[in-house]
Amino acid sequence: MPRQVKSMPLAFEASQKLDLPVKTGAERLPTYLLEEERVLGALLDARQLTPLQPGLYRYVVTSLKVFQLHVKPVVSLQIHMEGDTLVMRALDCELEGLGIVDDFALNLEARLACTPEGLEGNAHLSVSVSQPSLLKLIPKRVLESTGESILSGILIGIKTRVGQQLIDDYRSWCRETEEQVSTEQPLQERVPMQGRGT
Repeated sequence: MPRQVKSMPLAFEASQKLDLPVKTGAERLPTYLLEEERVLGALLDARQLTPLQPGLYRYVVTSLKVFQLHVKPVVSLQIHMEGDTLVMRALDCELEGLGIVDDFALNLEARLACTPEGLEGNAHLSVSVSQPSLLKLIPKRVLESTGESILSGILIGIKTRVGQQLIDDYRSWCRETEEQVSTEQPLQERVPMQGRGT
């Protein structure tokens, strides 16, 4: 009779770094990052993001396929500024698709810092969970390797959005704020003139 080995939780993690030059207007990045809901919507997918209160959001991660299982994490995200650095952390996470899981844990910390040249950042994502009964026949190392690939894919997706969507949104924000200043300036100049010659 084969010896029974005590089942250990699956654990996998992934990390990504970012170094993104911003050719023009890098000095305005700290002000832009204060627009937390706008920035988070550009970093992630605004359609899957629900504001709960200032600095706290609910994010439904795109459904992930792990062999024959479809899993959908629902994450509570906290976002705040530390100086010129945007910090995003996962506070808790519910898991749809695996049934009742008591020991599921997701940890996320991402930082996006302003530099004179642009943006620098790093993100670390880790998950631990008991091996689902539907996947008991699959070796643990295979599951962990698959999980690490999935997490890496999530972070690469966010990194890609920073390099494309976030920068596009930043340029739009710069144009919008410049237009707002240019429309307010003539009004400010006309107000004193209305009182002259009376």
